[in-house]
Amino acid sequence: MKLTETQIEQFKINGFLVLSQFADTHLCNMIKDIALVHLKHKIPPIETEYEYFGKNKEERKQISDAKSEQKEERLTVRRLRQVYHRDIVFKQWMENETIRPILKQLLGEDPTITIAHHNSIMTKMPHTSTVTSWHQDFRYWNFENDNLVSVWLALDTENDKNGVLEFIPGSHKMTFEASQFDDKEYFSEAYAVNQNIIETKVCYPLEKGDVVLFHCKLLHRANKNSTDAPKISFVYTVKGCNNQTIANTRSSAYPEIALHSKDR
Repeated sequence: MKLTETQIEQFKINGFLVLSQFADTHLCNMIKDIALVHLKHKIPPIETEYEYFGKNKEERKQISDAKSEQKEERLTVRRLRQVYHRDIVFKQWMENETIRPILKQLLGEDPTITIAHHNSIMTKMPHTSTVTSWHQDFRYWNFENDNLVSVWLALDTENDKNGVLEFIPGSHKMTFEASQFDDKEYFSEAYAVNQNIIETKVCYPLEKGDVVLFHCKLLHRANKNSTDAPKISFVYTVKGCNNQTIANTRSSAYPEIALHSKDR
């Protein structure tokens, strides 16, 4: 499967692209069932809502997934980390051959999975989840360039009630000043200049099997979950194979998985 020229142009302009019903229902159900077991037992490594809300800029850059364990029963899990090695079903989705040519089109070269970042089951638990503020993922990562794309899989319905992703189209090409971000590197909604940019935000409700591809510098956010059911999604990130990781950073702390497309 390959993207049309129109789809490629849409991604270049907007910084994201929705692939409707890309993954089959059976796969989504398997991933979600396994994820629910890991969430129920809080199988580490995990990130909790407490960790996410309380961490400052440097703590987010230095946190080691191998140590991010929380055992208190009352803590809400925000994400399951390092899912590539958790279950063969997770691994198979991240190595899916059908999406490889698409990722190669967007990256301009063969994709490589970055195990260090995303590589997660993301959750918005009912009523206990928090808002995800506007941010660019690349601000926390360490690569030579920004040729990275994230792959978001909806495992069920996602909408504005349970925390669907919101994007600011074209923000991956914008140049920002450091003053436009707060001390935790979130895009400040209180800054007057930012408010005009935020007004251009868009969101698209997702159904089970939908995939969203988005650029690592695209500003995005999500509401908390105000419904009675958990929202569970799968996200991983790929880089262009020639985009080198900066040594001695969190980005270089884990191995990478090269994905060669069929048309190689």
